[in-house]
Amino acid sequence: MAGILDLLSSDLGKQIVSGVAGSTGNDTAKTSSALTMALPLLMKAMERNAATPEGAAGLMGALSGKHDGSILDNLGGLFSDGVDERVKQDGAGILNHVLGSKQQGVEKIIGQKSGLDAGSVANILKIAAPILMGVLAKQKKEKNISNSGDLTGLLGGLLGGNSADNDQNFLEKMLDADGDGSVIDDVAGMFLGGGDKKQSGGLGGMLGGIFGK
Repeated sequence: MAGILDLLSSDLGKQIVSGVAGSTGNDTAKTSSALTMALPLLMKAMERNAATPEGAAGLMGALSGKHDGSILDNLGGLFSDGVDERVKQDGAGILNHVLGSKQQGVEKIIGQKSGLDAGSVANILKIAAPILMGVLAKQKKEKNISNSGDLTGLLGGLLGGNSADNDQNFLEKMLDADGDGSVIDDVAGMFLGGGDKKQSGGLGGMLGGIFGK
């Protein structure tokens, strides 16, 4: 299964990056860096939430209803007409649900590492979150997923279910960080240099490339 970061290198991903950058008034390269960190993080948060029956049921309902993937059918219109405030409100709701009290810390850390201020990251994530839900909904339909067990498998697969434990540990630490950046400075070492150097490619390689800048 292709991972979520493969999306950003696809034609669809490039359209998303340029559209989000234009809609938020941010540099395209910095927006791409922010999304490369944020998308796996949001996926990991969703995977955490879906680990409970209630969380899985809620996500299944959202992917079958309001966030059914239709947002991806007209991304050109979404960005060219200016992103509707309702989309941003939906995104804010998604972020609050999956990140909770960790949201501000996550935005601050991603901002520090991408060269954006936390407010700009927040705006990027508000637009990216509904799009990510749309991607999940499309995957759910394609794979005919109808139960919570298969849903958590889908989330794990998109994160790179067979990737090294370091990748998952990194995302866990990002979600548990308090926003001062020190945890991420420490964890970044898992992907950079050292005797157990992370091989290039995959989630770790892409994140390592960003943190190595």
